[in-house]
Amino acid sequence: MPTMTNSFDAVYRRSIDDPRGFWGAAAAAVHWFTPWDSVLDDSEAPFYRWFAGGETNVCYNAVDRHVENGRGAQAAFIHDSPVTDSQQTVTYADLQARVARFAGVLAAHGVGLGDRVIIYMPMLPEAAVAMLACARIGAIHSVVFGGFAANELAVRIDDAQPKVIVAASCGIEPGRVVEYKPLLDAAIARAEHQPSACIILQRPQARAGLIKGRDFDWREAAAAASDADCVPVAATEPLYILYTSGTTGAPKGVVRDTGGGIVALQWSMPNIYNMAPGEVFWTASDVGWVVGHSYIVYAPLLNGNTSIMFEGKPVGTPDPGVFWRIISEHKVKSLFTAPTAFRAIKKEDPNGEYLKKYDTSCLESLFLAGERTDPDTLRWAQNKLGVPVIDHWWQTETGWAICANCLGIEQLPVKEGSPTKPAPGWRLAALDSAGREVKAGDIGALVAKLPLPPGTFPTLWNARQRYFDSYLKTFPGHYETGDAGYIDADGYVFVMSRTDDVINVAGHRLSTGAIEEVLASHPDVAECAVMGVADALKGELPLGCLVLSAGVERAHADIAAEAVQLVRERIGPVAAFKSAVVVARLPKTRSGKILRGTMKKIADGEAWNMPATIDDPAILDEITAALQTVGYAQE
Repeated sequence: MPTMTNSFDAVYRRSIDDPRGFWGAAAAAVHWFTPWDSVLDDSEAPFYRWFAGGETNVCYNAVDRHVENGRGAQAAFIHDSPVTDSQQTVTYADLQARVARFAGVLAAHGVGLGDRVIIYMPMLPEAAVAMLACARIGAIHSVVFGGFAANELAVRIDDAQPKVIVAASCGIEPGRVVEYKPLLDAAIARAEHQPSACIILQRPQARAGLIKGRDFDWREAAAAASDADCVPVAATEPLYILYTSGTTGAPKGVVRDTGGGIVALQWSMPNIYNMAPGEVFWTASDVGWVVGHSYIVYAPLLNGNTSIMFEGKPVGTPDPGVFWRIISEHKVKSLFTAPTAFRAIKKEDPNGEYLKKYDTSCLESLFLAGERTDPDTLRWAQNKLGVPVIDHWWQTETGWAICANCLGIEQLPVKEGSPTKPAPGWRLAALDSAGREVKAGDIGALVAKLPLPPGTFPTLWNARQRYFDSYLKTFPGHYETGDAGYIDADGYVFVMSRTDDVINVAGHRLSTGAIEEVLASHPDVAECAVMGVADALKGELPLGCLVLSAGVERAHADIAAEAVQLVRERIGPVAAFKSAVVVARLPKTRSGKILRGTMKKIADGEAWNMPATIDDPAILDEITAALQTVGYAQE
């Protein structure tokens, strides 16, 4: 390991040995109206707060200061929408004007410091404008994925109790228009809390009917409003609430604080992603997810980058070459997306024929996160793109990477299947059920020692005890990530599956991720999912669902048999892997996570509820039928 002062090891040690000094220095890159009293307030441990006493403004740091420093003519956002066949560039000066005016719209409706605003929009620049407008006046935004079911939206309305809801009239999916206003109206009708106003952005693809006295047209309201200035906001006040599904069914409102949030995101852009101001960064996600909050909107703007906003899909809008077109046209330096996006591209274009049509020489790195990156997908991306492919691990709760290969500090050797080492500020351990550290290489519950670094979540919205019970109670002094995995002798972390996805086969703890890794290496398999299904003799047995690459015409039974044999050869009989079935596609959330828990319930013949975040409910009928062919999913 290099020993120069800017080596990863040296930077990491500084962050652990002197967290106050390390993050205090990082905070110098952020503008403060009032300096903090203490970098880390530990007076109420385990409820830690960063930069207590400080005042700043996220919008000023993300927009206004760049205009003041001469970046006004630079593109802040490039909106590329293959579903509407349109592109739009928004400069920093344009963005400042639009945000200041929309902040004035919100203020005119009584929104101020600490008030909540729900944003229910597709991938449009106006979604970012609304987020930044809230931050400008100290309001707390809660973005709900556009087109989310009415009941789920109603639950979030009742929990956040927004003064105003900002929505678009519709979203555009490949081949169809999804009208949002009927869903919004139904949600408000179900909710006990009633917003005082709804501000609707009318899109030409489907104009919404407005309810007089409650609904207001975005453009008309903006024309009549005055600009609003940035206001100082306490570092410990919330910037936003982002809901994540809870195991009890009630959503958990993850809170991101103002000061710690922007310090961590500002630090991450040059240090993890190796991005300098003025360069083009593309996160192919959605503003409805944490990745969109952190790396479509806030981090790129804080760092003075140009951020791509993409309204489309990795395949089908119009073909598997759309990612390569955008990289080539907009000179993208770094792409950040989910492994499932690359699996979809690989499935449709396994030989990379579409890639040959574009010059992607501007691309220097690919970052993957959202779920585990299997080695086969990582190798495919490396071979086709010829750039470092960086698997990194983080969560809605953490807001930025827990583990990452920090390209801006020192690129470490890649180990397939690992997001490398803990990022600066993170102290990780793998523990057994009694809270003892397991041996290097053994699977345990992955936990982070407290205090967590800045940018993570200090609490859940209006649920301090639930925050403690859900994340801090099981392993005192640690944050329970809910992920299982192991840390090897070199300190590399391997995230194998959610803790719930570690299956117990006759007393042997097996990771579904390890079996999936083997299945994904089969040349005909594009992606796969493994879940543990009930077995009277062994407790649980692994069952694999395989999606084949485009153009594969071999007998499905032969491929399934080969997959079973592969697992037997590489993991051994202990895996007791005997069943694999070919399916047309896998059920996923809109962010690309595979719904293994729902599939397990279907396979076991248990009652299950339709997941609110599912991308296409019809897939579950297909899965049920396929599982029945191998003796599962019986009523």
